[in-house]
Amino acid sequence: MNTRFETPAMAEPETGGDGSPGFGPPLGPRVGVVGAGAFGTALAQTARRGGAEPLIWAHEAETVQAINDTASNPAFLPGVPLDPGVRATADLADLADRDLVLMVPPAQHMRRLAEALAGHLAASVPLVLCSKGMEAKTAKLMSEVVAEAAPGHPVAVLSGPNFAAELARGLPSAATLAADDPVLCRRIIARLGLATFRLYASGDVVGAQIGSVVKNVMAIATGIVHGLELGENARAALLTRGLAEMTRFGLARGAERETLQGLSGLGDLMLTCSSLQSRNMSLGHEIGRGGDAATVLAGRRSVAEGAITAQVLAAEAERLGVDMPITRTVDAVLNRGLSLDRAVADLLTRPFKAEET
Repeated sequence: MNTRFETPAMAEPETGGDGSPGFGPPLGPRVGVVGAGAFGTALAQTARRGGAEPLIWAHEAETVQAINDTASNPAFLPGVPLDPGVRATADLADLADRDLVLMVPPAQHMRRLAEALAGHLAASVPLVLCSKGMEAKTAKLMSEVVAEAAPGHPVAVLSGPNFAAELARGLPSAATLAADDPVLCRRIIARLGLATFRLYASGDVVGAQIGSVVKNVMAIATGIVHGLELGENARAALLTRGLAEMTRFGLARGAERETLQGLSGLGDLMLTCSSLQSRNMSLGHEIGRGGDAATVLAGRRSVAEGAITAQVLAAEAERLGVDMPITRTVDAVLNRGLSLDRAVADLLTRPFKAEET
């Protein structure tokens, strides 16, 4: 079933907070953000730029103090001044009056925080899922997790090729906004969309998440290729075959091919696998340069979701009968002691086959 949305005909189009073309009557301006990492903070800054009144929930008291007292988040988004209208709290109950909440915690904390938040919010308040990953214990997507943890809340997914620092600075960016309800989708876009943050509507909630799940694992693989200095030909080949894995897995989970070729799929894959700004690619790079995976991960404050996702994704692909050799190899390097020499040899000596398979 095709779930792509078309732009509705409107006699009097609404406009975004910065005067950009809108997509319908927006939701109210009180935007909550659960998670004060780099991306959560950047989304709050972006919402503020569009005229919203963002309030970020942060786990760390020092982050709350920094945002409120210095208009900055040096721990997670250093060097980016924040609008003084971006405020923070350490109490989830303070989000009870929000018109819209963006959920941006690490994926493995989504269930716990969604359950806690649901106790404070009216069931009509939409939750926009911005975390990229699968729940390790269940192999469920974030939309499936939240449907169980916060039943009754309207849900949308925001995903695309966005480095947090660039988004926070107002540099041009774009993303997919997917929801089952096209009216909700358009109202969220009218609230969050800007001339410099272009949001494209979709009805493919599953597909908008699959790309962000798989691309993090591919970014680790690309980082390893970079660290081993295997060259740009190898990187391009890995990216292309990574897209093939993403597509096979996505189709098996009910995603649409067009979504996987769009911003939340191919777009996010290209960005995350092209720069060491990516936490996942930089993790792979350090491993490729000889670092021990466990040691590298232990020394990081920000979460590289691909390190958790690799094992879950590999197991889920095996369960579904989907061939994902790059994913299997990354999982084996991170979790099963496979050497990099053996990993490269295993991938290069696979049998030749038709490209479309």
